[in-house]
Amino acid sequence: MKIKQLLLAAAAVGMIAGLAGCADKKAEAAPEKTRIAMVVKSLGNGFFDAAHQGAKDAAAEIGGVEIIYTGPTTPSAEGQIEIINSLISQKVDAIVVSANDPNALVPIAKKAMQRGIKVISFDSALAPDGRQMQLNPSNAELIGQKQIEMAAAELNGKGDLAILSASAQATNQNIWIGVMKKTLEQPQYAGLRLVATVYGDDQSDKSYREAIGLLRSHPNLKAIIAPTTVGIVAASKAVADEGLVGKVFVTGLGLPSEMAGHVKSGAVREFAIWNPIDLGYAATFAAHQFVAGKAQTGDGAIVSVGRLGAVTLDANGETALGPPFTYNAGNVDQFAKLF
Repeated sequence: MKIKQLLLAAAAVGMIAGLAGCADKKAEAAPEKTRIAMVVKSLGNGFFDAAHQGAKDAAAEIGGVEIIYTGPTTPSAEGQIEIINSLISQKVDAIVVSANDPNALVPIAKKAMQRGIKVISFDSALAPDGRQMQLNPSNAELIGQKQIEMAAAELNGKGDLAILSASAQATNQNIWIGVMKKTLEQPQYAGLRLVATVYGDDQSDKSYREAIGLLRSHPNLKAIIAPTTVGIVAASKAVADEGLVGKVFVTGLGLPSEMAGHVKSGAVREFAIWNPIDLGYAATFAAHQFVAGKAQTGDGAIVSVGRLGAVTLDANGETALGPPFTYNAGNVDQFAKLF
């Protein structure tokens, strides 16, 4: 009888030890990952594929973060609304979105925030009521200044230049041109002279004709600034066709995939556009800061964006990452594979 009691006692001790061991294993188990969804304008877009790479870089740096990369097959607000509704059901921790419509997505974004999901918009903004923060790739001041800086570097601070813009009604282009003109008034740019501003309406043929017109009407022209991806390609082709490579330089805002050949030809030494890898990285890092309770929205709030430093929000919860990124012979091929 005593032996039986001893055996039962030993079994009980073993069971308790086993339960304790299970509890210890559960305690040692890795915590659940923070799930951040990146909702882009459409899938198959090289710009957003590069932003996805940045998001993955941020996740790897932070640790314990899972990235859900998604978007509609064609850019539509309806497609993004459907996707965000699904993400709410999946109870993700944060949604980072480049909005196809700033207002149409607000109701579903509000629903997400009411469920405790942090919502950050980047690149293309959501209206303020639909997000905690908007991360712009840059701002008008930085974009305008950057283009004058590049032209000045190409001309060693002296020479005639012209601007080939999109349409005369393009709000963002006109703001950038205004900044460029103001920047040219600074003493360090006294040797540069803006001789003309023309408009190609973001049409390849018209932009090309306008560029040819500039080259023939202004024989002393040394640089063309095109703050439009269509215009910069057209101007580069015009310079090459007129046999002016090395005599007239083109700069402005362009896509690496479209500009790589013009950089190699010498028509373009450098151009700029925002770096989508950095943009995706920063937006993801900021989203994690909000999830972790380390960031607040509001005028003057400072949000860490990891290796890129920190950004300060304005009264609308918006901020800019920094100046447009410079592309040249040293890096254009690398980025041309992405967008």
